[in-house]
This record gives sequence, C-alpha cells and structure tokens, in this order.
Amino acid sequence: MIASRPGSRTRLCHRLRLHIGRKGERRSLSEDDCIRLIDGMHQLVKALIVLVWDRLNTHVSHTMRELIEAREWLTVFILSSYAPELNAVEYLWAHVKRSLANLGSMAFDRIESLVRNRLKRLQYRPHPLDGFVAGTGLSPDLPPPSP
Repeated sequence: MIASRPGSRTRLCHRLRLHIGRKGERRSLSEDDCIRLIDGMHQLVKALIVLVWDRLNTHVSHTMRELIEAREWLTVFILSSYAPELNAVEYLWAHVKRSLANLGSMAFDRIESLVRNRLKRLQYRPHPLDGFVAGTGLSPDLPPPSP
C-alpha cells in the first residue's frame, strides 16, 4: 500500500506471501491478511484512511466489506473493472519487476530477498512513491481541475 497525505512524506507498507506450490496453499493475501495490512498502515500514519482499491475478489468479498465497515476510520473506493492506470501500486510493481529482469533462473528464496530489498529501499525514498501516486492523476497534492 502507498499512503499519501498532503504535508507528509509518502509511505509504503507491504507484506509478501511466498507461494511455493503446496497443495491447498493460498497464492495471495486473504481478507484477514489485507485487513492486518490496512490496520498496520493506520497505526503507521495515525490518520483516517481513504483506500482506492482494484476489484480483486479479496477486496470486494462480503467478508472484506464486513471488516471495512467495522473500521470507522476507513473509507474505500473501488476502481472500475480494469483501470491499472489509476492504481499507484501497479506503477510500483512495474518499477520493482523492471529491476528484477532476467532473474528467472535464481532460487525462490533469493528472488524473495531481492523483492524485499527493493521494497524496503522504496520505503525510505518518498520521491519515487510520489511519482507512482502522481502518475494516477489522483494525487491529493494536485490542484482541483478547472471548470
């Protein structure tokens, strides 16, 4: 998640899930994993959160709606069906993936540590994060559109 607030530095909060192909193993974050990430972001920024989310099935499930409704400090807007250009995290992943090009033959644990390293470095560099948010056109620092 990328958190942007006028007057404060942009922040990154992330969790990685390593999928190694065990039978019945979940490949992505569950609703509980996502809400723990959101709760962590709330503790980090100590402010109300307006979340702009894509339509991933975990994001729009009934369970997730109940978890969101239980948090008065959280407002969620769901993007249209396919709008990656409005999702700042898509820009973040493109940036991270570009730095990992040609690493397909490496061991999974090495790739995992490289991804963690890239994300950790981005946590302390607000300027690229600002760029990812600004690329969506949804930046809170942008002036309102003229009539």
